[in-house]
Amino acid sequence: MQKEYIPLKLPIHKELETKGVLKKIISANKALAELKGVARSIPNQSILVNALSLQEAKDSSEIENIITTHDELYRAHLGGANISYQAKEVQRYREALYRGFELVKTNNLLLKKHIVEIQQILEENQAGMRTQSGTVLKNEKSGEIIYMPPQNPADIQTLMDNLEHYINNPDLDDFDILVKMAIIHYQFESIHPFYDGNGRTGRIINILFLMLYGLLELPILYMSSYIIKTKNDYYRLLNEVRTKEAWAEWTLYVLTGVDETAKDSIRLINDINILMEDTKEKLSKELTRLYSKDLLELLFSHPYTKISFLVDTLVITRKTASSYLKSMEDIGILKSIKMGRDVYFINIALFELLKNK
Repeated sequence: MQKEYIPLKLPIHKELETKGVLKKIISANKALAELKGVARSIPNQSILVNALSLQEAKDSSEIENIITTHDELYRAHLGGANISYQAKEVQRYREALYRGFELVKTNNLLLKKHIVEIQQILEENQAGMRTQSGTVLKNEKSGEIIYMPPQNPADIQTLMDNLEHYINNPDLDDFDILVKMAIIHYQFESIHPFYDGNGRTGRIINILFLMLYGLLELPILYMSSYIIKTKNDYYRLLNEVRTKEAWAEWTLYVLTGVDETAKDSIRLINDINILMEDTKEKLSKELTRLYSKDLLELLFSHPYTKISFLVDTLVITRKTASSYLKSMEDIGILKSIKMGRDVYFINIALFELLKNK
């Protein structure tokens, strides 16, 4: 019979920084620093936030078996019609991430009430933290209970208060920030404070924590693709911290994820930069009269665009915007697609790059 598990309060008093962990701390921090620098090379950083946050929203939701296509997700972001429930859920993840980004920037804190607000956006309800017992995690195939988080609402509140204190008080221990992130993620997922959305909320907390302590300037490091690739290890190692106190192994797993994800993001940003340069050259040579920096940035701010985007951004008429888009389609930069009443223009190279990331 699976017993209720109540994690110890933070900070923990364990030796986590083994030789392997220390080595990976150096590598992961170096990769994060490089990512910050490379991100600054994109002239309009909303390009990165849009592209990478949509990818993360898709991947993080996929971990929870919420599956949608890139195509549908991009249309949902633009407010397209006939969007599936799954795409709307993914869209809410992105909205929750953006709200968390705003809260951390404004308050320079990541509080329990902020975490609740993020989860409420994700789940589109006001249920808040669990107030009734009965929540368990089961094996999807066998139905076997594999984890029983704290059941008493008072325990949940106490542990979340403690987690809030740990997140916002860096002097409680002397672990590296990335090690602290691993601890925080384990603790949050073990408390499992909400009825739904704990996994996705926990992954947003990871990003916001790194921003809170200056390791990121933008929400552009997303580990969900790494977790998808290593899903069995992720759940196994979380459980082994609870059953075997395997902290060092869990920490090494998280650090490896940060390291690999940062390097993947650097490659993607460099690829976006190359695409932007190629597109700039093509526009300058073949459509000299309509090229502008603002137009180029608009084309890369989202894989899909519409006539109204050009009208609003470039302050041109609909007729002129339509002519611009048609001209870019004629030289192979864009491809038009009609869905219902909406006509979208897809940045072909950017769409393929993000789809195949």
